[in-house]
Amino acid sequence: MTISMSSASLPVFQTALTNLSHLLAKGQAHADAKKFDSLVLAQYRLAPDMLPFTRQVLIACDAAKLCVARLAGLEAPKFDDTETTLADLIGRIQKTLEWLQTVPASALDGTEAKSITFPMGKDKTRTMLGEDYLKHWAIPNVFFHVTTAYVILRHNGVDVGKGDFLLGSNA
Repeated sequence: MTISMSSASLPVFQTALTNLSHLLAKGQAHADAKKFDSLVLAQYRLAPDMLPFTRQVLIACDAAKLCVARLAGLEAPKFDDTETTLADLIGRIQKTLEWLQTVPASALDGTEAKSITFPMGKDKTRTMLGEDYLKHWAIPNVFFHVTTAYVILRHNGVDVGKGDFLLGSNA
């Protein structure tokens, strides 16, 4: 049996984003327990030249929705990127998950050889076949940003572990 494009994308993105939402909830609980403003976490970055936590979450959401939209030939929803709090970011994840649930598997299946052209920075584009785009660009991109968000929380003392990353609230 072969793996379909829908089964290799939708549940993978849904699980990663659901677990990311769980991580953010733990971050908020940590800030509440320690009595500090969770904006400290939202604005945190591990290095001066990296994007802050908020952008890590927004990019993880965008990477998932844009991948699915490009493969399915759909218009991805546009969000304003105005989220600043952990609660706002959880809402952003939820909006992304809700949109992903509207995409039928049939819109994704059979797109393995579809040519996908996407922006790379401000002035460049890249073109890949659908399966390669999914496996070698989109999925690693989502996990890069989810992992970075996890590491920022962990670095700041939030009690998260591998189970939270992989299993979310089922840990």
